[in-house]
Amino acid sequence: MDRTGIREHIKCLSKLNFKNMYMKDFLETWHKSDDEIAATFAVADILRGLRTNNVSTRIFDSGLGISLFRDNSTRTRFSFASACNLLGLTVQDLDEGKSQIAHGETVRETANMVSFMAETVGIRDDMFIGKGNTYMREVAGALQEGFDEGVLEQRPTIVDLQCDIDHPTQCMADMLHIINHFGGVEKLKGKKVAMTWAYSPSYGKPLSVPQGVIGLMTRFGMDVTLAHPEGYEVMPEVEAIAAENAKASGCTYSRTNSMEEAFAGADIVYPKSWAPFAAMEKRSALYEQNDHDGIKKLEKELLTQNANYKSWECTEKLMATTNKGNALYLHCLPADITGVSCKEGEVEASVFDRYRAPLYLEASYKPYIIAAMILLARKADPSDTLMRLLESGSPRIR
Repeated sequence: MDRTGIREHIKCLSKLNFKNMYMKDFLETWHKSDDEIAATFAVADILRGLRTNNVSTRIFDSGLGISLFRDNSTRTRFSFASACNLLGLTVQDLDEGKSQIAHGETVRETANMVSFMAETVGIRDDMFIGKGNTYMREVAGALQEGFDEGVLEQRPTIVDLQCDIDHPTQCMADMLHIINHFGGVEKLKGKKVAMTWAYSPSYGKPLSVPQGVIGLMTRFGMDVTLAHPEGYEVMPEVEAIAAENAKASGCTYSRTNSMEEAFAGADIVYPKSWAPFAAMEKRSALYEQNDHDGIKKLEKELLTQNANYKSWECTEKLMATTNKGNALYLHCLPADITGVSCKEGEVEASVFDRYRAPLYLEASYKPYIIAAMILLARKADPSDTLMRLLESGSPRIR
């Protein structure tokens, strides 16, 4: 995108209604309006365009981005750091094991103590059903209380970097990749998306990616199919949201127990392993009870159950059944690649290798999506902010 294109994108952004994003958190995508989702995509593309054109996007002269990861991460951790740096913030990791949290410090106290000069707090808490999203909202409440009482000069914005319900930064990055791949939102009407379970030799993978995909992609007039073996259901309330979105956008949402049916004629495929909702509920309860023997027993049961569905693999044969045999393959990464990262996994090595560069491009959108979420929450007039950055032309590399 050249500078003229950036200018046009900013003009289009100014026509959207996203004023309610100012000083608000970014949690589940389905709680954002169509204009707010569109604004996030627009700002992400504009920021990418500015950086490509060597224009500085530092909207902050100082300030912190607090990074709190309660689960392992590579892409999202570095994407959050990149996003904060892009905007001029310094990232500080909150390591709970090295903080006073280990000595009983409350959520209310921790949230306020780390936020005196913070502009945003990115949280990943995805492992336990009923816990992650609840924790983020508890932190949000503590920050709001601190701000209302005058303890905090500003109320930092929380960005959901993955919870037990949704993975908004991942699914928004996936969606922006799709939009740009097909040449615009207007080109997506009628496209078929196959969000399918795939075999993995591990257990306990979060539900948030498939839930985030069906909760977001049904808003764009695409026909979305969720495929999984019997017993691998996702949260029913998220499926209800997907069905409502599909009805509103004039598309369909369906579920099948056949990977072949989902792939047939698909324009986009997303084969990804996840744990059954019922099992994740049981797992969370066992951890809460500190029942280590019960956890080991459940793990063994789930691995045995997974092994019954090794045929659920993204193969060249399945890819050939997609639309013209040329569907866009998506994955949040890392994928379980058969014969590479594991003996048997989610995807054949030849399929993954053919799509490796597009997959890496898909991942590259995430820093810009996160930066867009932060900018839209911290600036009252993002269009004016972005236009001033463009017109100033301050170089990123001098």
